[in-house]
This record gives sequence, C-alpha cells and structure tokens, in this order.
Amino acid sequence: MGSGGRSTAHREGHAIQRPPTDKPPFTLAQIRKAIPPHCFQRSLIKSSYYLLHDLVIVAALLYLAMAVIPAVPAGLPRLAAWTLYGIAQGCAATGVWVVAHECGHHAFSDYQLLDDVLGMVLHTSLLVPYFSWKFSHRRHHANHASMENDEVFVPEQRAVLAWYAPCVRNPVGRLLFIAAHLTIGWPLYLMFNANGRAYPRWANHFNPYGPIFSGRERILVFVTDVGLLTVLFGLFKLASAFGFWWVVLVYGVPVLVVQAWVVLVTYLHHTHLALPHYDSSEWDWLRGALATVDRDYGVINYVLHNVTDTHVLHHIFPSMPHYHAMEATKAIRPVLGHYYKRDATPIATALWREAKECIFVEPMEDRKGVLWYSNKL
Repeated sequence: MGSGGRSTAHREGHAIQRPPTDKPPFTLAQIRKAIPPHCFQRSLIKSSYYLLHDLVIVAALLYLAMAVIPAVPAGLPRLAAWTLYGIAQGCAATGVWVVAHECGHHAFSDYQLLDDVLGMVLHTSLLVPYFSWKFSHRRHHANHASMENDEVFVPEQRAVLAWYAPCVRNPVGRLLFIAAHLTIGWPLYLMFNANGRAYPRWANHFNPYGPIFSGRERILVFVTDVGLLTVLFGLFKLASAFGFWWVVLVYGVPVLVVQAWVVLVTYLHHTHLALPHYDSSEWDWLRGALATVDRDYGVINYVLHNVTDTHVLHHIFPSMPHYHAMEATKAIRPVLGHYYKRDATPIATALWREAKECIFVEPMEDRKGVLWYSNKL
C-alpha cells in the first residue's frame, strides 16, 4: 500500500494507481469552499433554456419522422433513415432524461413542486418511474460504494458469483453480456432489482408496498404508476390509429436508445479497476461519494449536459445544476488530489475492458473492509 492508502492494480502487464482509501485529509466544507458560490445557484431561466433546447430538437426530429421519412424510397434508404432517426432522437431524448434527473435532485429550480411536476412529466414520457426512481436514486447517493446499503451497481463477491460470470471472460460471452446490459438492463433493474441491493423479498420500482419504499413514499409511487399507465394507454391509442410498427419506429426505438445510454453511462461511472467499495467497517459517506469516475464521451458530453464528465462532483453536490458542473469540477480537483478519478479511454474500449476486468470484488489482504474489482476467478 502506498502513501495515503494508495495501492496498485495490474492491467495487461502494466500497473495502474488506485486512489487512496484512507479517510480524506479534507472535509466536505473544504471542498465546498473551493467552488465559486454562484455554482450552487439554480436559475429557472437557464434550466428552462436547456430543456427548451432539447425539446426543440426532439420536435424537429419528430417532424422529420412524420413528414420526411415516409417520402424516402422504400427498402434500404428508408431503413437507413429510420435508423439514423432512432439514434438521433434517442440521444436528444437522453438530454431530456438528464434534465428530468436534475429535477429529481432539485437542481432545476428553487421550487420543489415545479421540479417534481416537471420531472414527473418528462420522465414518465420516457417510461421512467419518476418518484420511484427518485427515491431509490437518492438512497444510492446516500450510500454509494457501500457493500451493504448501496442501491444499484452493487458488485458481487467471488463466493456468490452469478452462474454466468465466468462466461464474461470469453469474448463471445462478454459481447452477449454487454448486449444484454444495454438492451434489457434498465427494465430488469426496475422490475426485478437486477444489480441492486439485496432485499429480503422481491423488490421493484412499481410496487408501492415493496421493500424499497417507506410509508411516506408509497402514495407517490402509486402516482408514478398511474402516470406510466396513462402513457402506455396513450401509446396504445396511437398504435390503434397509426399502427404498431409506426409507434415502434417513432417512439419505441428512441426510448430503447435512451435506456442504453442510461445503462452505459451509469455502468461506466461506477465500474473501474481503480474504484473501491467498502463494507460497514470502513464505509463513510465522503469516501463513498468519491468512489466514482469521470469519463470523456466527446461531443456526447454536451448532448448529455456533461453528466458524463462531472459525475464525481455530482455525487458530492447532487443539487448543483449541470451548467455549473464543469467549472466546479475544475475548482475541486486540486482539493481532491489523488482521490479524484478521470479516465479518457474511448468509451467502446472502456466498456469492453471493464466488462472483462471488473467481474467481482474482493477485499484487500491487510484491510478486509476495502474491496476492489478483479477478474481472477
């Protein structure tokens, strides 16, 4: 172990430096002090501008889908047009998803009711259970990197590995794992708590009386379910009027792209050889909040409002608006020092690598409460 609790991991013949796992020499107050005060200010005008920007793009693409693509010659040209539309609309709608996520963190405006109403409308339109996920996501932030209490992306230990885990070491198995992760990972999490915290009974995001939620939260989970059923009924009416495949092409494919982006971004934020996890003997909130990594998605950083490359900051100050996150991240990096983690590896390479290397976690020999990713089955 190095200075300050740092240690070394090995990747394909060369060493990588892990961040320290000792309690940081700085406090949350010191991190906050390094950030210009205006970064904590929420502006309804600025937030609304970014939302309107995204909605205009969504509306423009929808117009193209309804008015232009049907005029494209049938066959491969039209198939290519629908494919490009689905990808572009999915990216634009993920920007809307990010704004709704900010509403859930009360980062959109100074008005909690406005944030919740707007977040409910935006997330429900993308088939996201707004309040249900807001509650579980809030607990994820409160317990990040805790082996016992984190809500999602809780890694397995060697002794309880899933039956398919060894298959991920094989390139074909790894490809299938990634494909399943990006296509059905999100609905499996919402419906069956896949990759989530262990509960004594079935946990999902649609049962108001499930173990995820407290008594005060149940009514809002019910409201969330009613909203989702309303959207599904609207989609049924659209399918009745325009046809099932029209709804799939115009709405279904973009929503699948949104779900793929959500899983990809969150998986890579929380999965890396240099990210520790802690059991109850070691965990504290600040070290847990620091156990994430910023990634570089190129132009997609801007499409997704920099949720991709400011995630460390987001775990420390989740109610900070995204349009201040880059400035604040630059301000806190000197304070965080080696506790800050950023990886500029191209995303496709990083996804393939992390799926190969980060299969389970195991404790350090001299500190059993600190666990690191490994693939040494």
